[in-house]
Amino acid sequence: MPEKTPLYECHVAAGARIVDFGGWDMPLHYGSQIEEHHAVRTAAGIFDVSHMTVVDVAGTDAKAYLRRLLANDVGKLGVPGKGLYSCMLDASGGVVDDLIVYRRDAGEFRVVVNAATRAADLAWMNDVAADFDVTVAERAELMMLAIQGPQATERAAPLLPAAIRGRALDLDAFASVADGDWFVARTGYTGEDGWEIIVAAESGCALWAAASAAGIRPCGLGARDTLRLEAGLALYGQDMDRDVSPLVSALGWTVAWEPADRAFIGRDALERERARGPEEKLVGLVLEDRGIMRHGQRVTTESGDGQVTSGGFSPTMQRSIALARVPADATGTCRVQIRNDKRSAKIVRPPFVRNGDVLVEI
Repeated sequence: MPEKTPLYECHVAAGARIVDFGGWDMPLHYGSQIEEHHAVRTAAGIFDVSHMTVVDVAGTDAKAYLRRLLANDVGKLGVPGKGLYSCMLDASGGVVDDLIVYRRDAGEFRVVVNAATRAADLAWMNDVAADFDVTVAERAELMMLAIQGPQATERAAPLLPAAIRGRALDLDAFASVADGDWFVARTGYTGEDGWEIIVAAESGCALWAAASAAGIRPCGLGARDTLRLEAGLALYGQDMDRDVSPLVSALGWTVAWEPADRAFIGRDALERERARGPEEKLVGLVLEDRGIMRHGQRVTTESGDGQVTSGGFSPTMQRSIALARVPADATGTCRVQIRNDKRSAKIVRPPFVRNGDVLVEI
């Protein structure tokens, strides 16, 4: 049986279409995925993302452990509250998962990983932890909400506890603030400003109700997917997985090569790949013909074939866009196999849309 978030009954009562996502019953939309998408691009929307896995890492070796576990370097988190995005790799350089990690104190960190990879992630993290004086604790009692959009923080700020409100408004991107069970980070998965809030279930359910009453639109996973695609944000299991490295997933920027003696898992494999040059790259595609690009479709370029990793219709751009893995020297235009036809598409550099602005030529 799929698991349910603390807000499941609220979603059902609101008329949500419920789907199984990563073993969880989650809302796909509440009637109009397109309207929810536009609400986030123009105003504010709230998402239940309590299916995500929150893991607290603590102990004398917490920092050393994470510097071994992750391709990015938590040594860059100079003060409590700072966060960074990273991939967690296996020895071959394949992506076990992508995640965000926040420094909470000198020996305490909070890691947020994907729902569908929860069991594998926890097993991997605990295997690596065996060599360190560290505890790895899943916080299954907490829930997570994302409030996103150009008006998100303005509308949501009055709903936060007074003790945390001002500090939350002052946060820079990828920074967090905590007070008791409340944890607020200026992060998101939509290409818009906003907060991701981790909180105890009772407070989280009250926040959802208050946000809805304040005009912050409830949004489902459908809008979250079109928003993240427009923002050029990767989805684990489609745009990356254990069969590919960050270097061919447009995530080379998340690998901290310095200092050279930091032996993170997968480093040797990545260094060999970097030395010979990756054979593929992740690019954006804008369809110039009619049709919808989808995951798995064949892409033909002058340099060879590739594959659509994520695709769909962009409500903001009013045409189909995609992420695709293609030969490293592919440029210009390509052809995408949509059913029985090959449709013309332009190779571009994502993101397609950020903060409501279209960033590619169409």
